[in-house]
Amino acid sequence: MQIARAAASLFVRQGLRATRAEDIAQAAGIAPRTFYRYFATKEEAVAPLYAAGAERWAQAVHLAPAELSVPEALEHAVRHTLTPGAGVSASSWEWVRTLIRLAGSSPALGKVWAEVCHASEGTLAEVLAGRMRAGSLRTGAVDNVAGGSELRFAAAVAGAAVRVAVESWAAGEAQAGGPEGPAELALRNLAVLRDFPWGEVAGVQRA
Repeated sequence: MQIARAAASLFVRQGLRATRAEDIAQAAGIAPRTFYRYFATKEEAVAPLYAAGAERWAQAVHLAPAELSVPEALEHAVRHTLTPGAGVSASSWEWVRTLIRLAGSSPALGKVWAEVCHASEGTLAEVLAGRMRAGSLRTGAVDNVAGGSELRFAAAVAGAAVRVAVESWAAGEAQAGGPEGPAELALRNLAVLRDFPWGEVAGVQRA
């Protein structure tokens, strides 16, 4: 993560184009050959930071109170990870804004962002499966949680609601903690999913 933070700091301060892999290595206190042992390109160096944000949200969904429905758990996780001061400090959100903007303007960095988002869908699908199974046991429903494609689709829908919110916020100038901040935008997007047929995706039926 030390290399990722060094790369992000340089990208934010001096721009992606002006930053070399050798600059990142020097800022991180490592040799260039060590940098290339972990990353093939300078853009890949910030992948751990992108991934940490996605993992933090999935973990918050997992740890949401057991009695919450899936939509409620997703909203709970958003409030605990996208609200400045709850998951990431207000100052760090300005770094997030710059890194997301760079991903939109650089094909190489955009590829890294897209790959992290895609991988996070798999993690979220596992989390949703766990919540649905636990819910079926509590309510006495028949546990027949759907597999692969259905859960991956559900995770992609939920993930897109949050990703689009963060990208939309980053494209503007709104404060991270305001009514147009990432948390509020994500909650609006997730509100649309309250009628999403989670039970049908889970394949759960009353006994």
